[in-house]
Amino acid sequence: MSKFAVIDTETTWGDAVMSIGIVVADSETFKLVDKRYYILTPFKNHGGMYTYALYANGIVPDLECSREKAMMELARFLSSYKVKTMFAYNASFDYRHLPELSRFAWHDIMKVAAYRQHNPKIPNYADCYRTGRLKRGYGVESVYRMLSEDLVYCEMHNALTDAIDELEIMRLLNHELSKYELARIG
Repeated sequence: MSKFAVIDTETTWGDAVMSIGIVVADSETFKLVDKRYYILTPFKNHGGMYTYALYANGIVPDLECSREKAMMELARFLSSYKVKTMFAYNASFDYRHLPELSRFAWHDIMKVAAYRQHNPKIPNYADCYRTGRLKRGYGVESVYRMLSEDLVYCEMHNALTDAIDELEIMRLLNHELSKYELARIG
């Protein structure tokens, strides 16, 4: 496997996908190779907790179109890089919202990042279950801050920037992709 993808979605108050951000990365270096950002119509107009971030910092979507058109273009994009493996933070959420992508092998970044035995940056004083999982503070923002030591980092809640940040979490964890087999969900 030479490339993999990290994906993030943002949803409306009615739980419909309104945006998709996806990055393709090199499986050896974890460096970003390419990215796409889709805003889905008419759902972008339905409102959601993070509607304000759809165009944050002047981000322009590659496509602003129907879900069907976006998914067709996304499939072509992933195929052009021969991607077979998908990663997401709290992947069950994105997996459930994107059944069109169920043919990919899905892995949950959080199932590695939130566990003491897989994340050496979890401090000794952190409150963890006996399994090693953090009891709290295991969201993207908290884990990114922990790994990067950037204490002012704030998750933007834009699907594209969040996918980029989730890729960075993987890079900072410094595990080979095979480590994520324990976090496979689909």
